[in-house]
Amino acid sequence: MEAPNAPSNLASSQNPKPAISKSSVSHDRDFLNHLEAYLAKRDGVDKLLKISRYATKIILASSIVPEDLALNRQLKSFESSVGVSRKAFRLGKFVQDLNALRNSCFDSREDLILSIIAYGGEGLYMFVEQFVWLVKSGLIDAKHSRTLQKISVWAEFFGYMGSISLKIRDLNRINEDESRLLSTIEISISLGLKYDEEAKKVQKLKEKRLMKRMSIVQDFADGLMAWADIRDGKGLLSGPLVISSAGLLSALISAHKNWLSC
Repeated sequence: MEAPNAPSNLASSQNPKPAISKSSVSHDRDFLNHLEAYLAKRDGVDKLLKISRYATKIILASSIVPEDLALNRQLKSFESSVGVSRKAFRLGKFVQDLNALRNSCFDSREDLILSIIAYGGEGLYMFVEQFVWLVKSGLIDAKHSRTLQKISVWAEFFGYMGSISLKIRDLNRINEDESRLLSTIEISISLGLKYDEEAKKVQKLKEKRLMKRMSIVQDFADGLMAWADIRDGKGLLSGPLVISSAGLLSALISAHKNWLSC
């Protein structure tokens, strides 16, 4: 989603005002318009809540604030409230995964299977999370909570595994495309031909590869949290501080991607 156009300059020849640096005004306006567009997106607000939640969990897990202080109880209450609030942002979000799966083009049977696992897993997770939110909100009996959460977390875990597999395949395609372009550039250099367009494409591929790698790291972090939930916080890499750090890392990467996309 593109940010809205910056408002027109209010200064006119009929109402002269002291000269102001055009670049600084433009920069400020661009930032505010960008921020407005970011906060207008459901994912934008959700990721800010996610950052605040896992930053709070890190503070609690690291025992920076003693448990006997009132601030500790306030932070726990805040973290719990934000967690419930985030679930409300998932209402209807499963439709996004259904459309993504429906509109995907598959180059092979493997791509089809992995897409079903990725989008189907995440879609089921988002769908069940709606009912988890209703349980947390008190509309559905709490006795269904554990069953719903188990379905949710398993669907989430498989969704991330499918997503990681798809993105690794995408990375391989990006590397192949870059190799072909670099070969073309080498030939152009040897023949004394221009290769500006190819160089631009290589730069775009490098940027795309960086974003794809960041997305894989994010999926690994989220998958680690899902695995910890499956194991009820027991076992290797399931400690509160590790999981909270993974959550914050995932939130920061996602917030960065959403910022660039709006």
